[in-house]
Amino acid sequence: MTALAMTSEPMGLEGQIAVYLSGLWKKPVAIENLSRIPGGASRQTYRFDAVMGGQRRGLILRRDPVDSLIDTDRRIEYLAYQSFHPLGVPTPEPLVLDEDGGVLERPFFMMSRIDGGKAASPFTVAPYAPHEAEIGNQFFSILGKIAAADPATLPISQAARTPMLETCWSTELDHWERELDKDELHPNPIGRAAVRRLRRHPPKPAQKMSVVHGDYRSGNFMHDGEGRILAILDWEMAHIGDPLEDLGWAIDPLWSHFDPTRVGGLLPREEAIAVWEASSDLKADPDALAWWELFNSFKGLVIWISAAKSFRDGGGVDPVLGFTGLYCTRRHDQILAQKLEALLESAP
Repeated sequence: MTALAMTSEPMGLEGQIAVYLSGLWKKPVAIENLSRIPGGASRQTYRFDAVMGGQRRGLILRRDPVDSLIDTDRRIEYLAYQSFHPLGVPTPEPLVLDEDGGVLERPFFMMSRIDGGKAASPFTVAPYAPHEAEIGNQFFSILGKIAAADPATLPISQAARTPMLETCWSTELDHWERELDKDELHPNPIGRAAVRRLRRHPPKPAQKMSVVHGDYRSGNFMHDGEGRILAILDWEMAHIGDPLEDLGWAIDPLWSHFDPTRVGGLLPREEAIAVWEASSDLKADPDALAWWELFNSFKGLVIWISAAKSFRDGGGVDPVLGFTGLYCTRRHDQILAQKLEALLESAP
């Protein structure tokens, strides 16, 4: 039995990919071992082998779904890979983007497949042991390298809007507040309190504009199990903004793997920040970082609220949506409440 036969996807997709790649490469291509990779809030992801002239190449297909939990720009995601793969950031090599969809019916892009790695679930205990320090230093160093790059020199600038240093915070907060307005199923007083706090106490202007990965965290990279990061994945929320946004998301308590002494289950907080600062040549101003940490916990809350709505309405049948809509919503409510309480206690 082939991998394709074990999926619930229509048999036609294998043929569609073969037709597309045969036309692209001007030679007959056979598709083998096609299978759907579970998860994904904004794209359907498939792995497969393309066989041409006796040569086998592992590829990934990222195709727009009929309905999406998070509306993201596929061109920006593709250009993010194009921007950082040549710079030595470990990412899959982007191959082709087709915004019309053609024979695959919906817009998509393809990239090389990186084999031999694994991604940790954010809800497991000590997934990187005994290599936490090695992986942690790479993880925050890579994030610093992304922050240090000049977006104006990268392909992503062709599609991503560049906000002002002084107002990039409000651009992001406005966006996620609109998402809350659209998707909340019941009142969310803790989330609304966070928004009020964020608006009343805006952060300092960004030090520079950087490419923001948007979902840089434990679970969104592959490692070899022996201390080496193989690939940074899931760039679908990439945009240009304050580099502290990514740092604040990476150290959010939700990704701690139940170890409050290590951010991302990797490094002590101050050590992680120091690694990022050394790699980016930027400073993590404590007050500005605190603002972005509060913002990111609010952003996470909204994502889980959207997941719950999608699961309830039947648009998303993946049980992960139901789990995150239940557990992660509650957890980020708790994290936000703790942060707001600490801010009140520290106020003069």
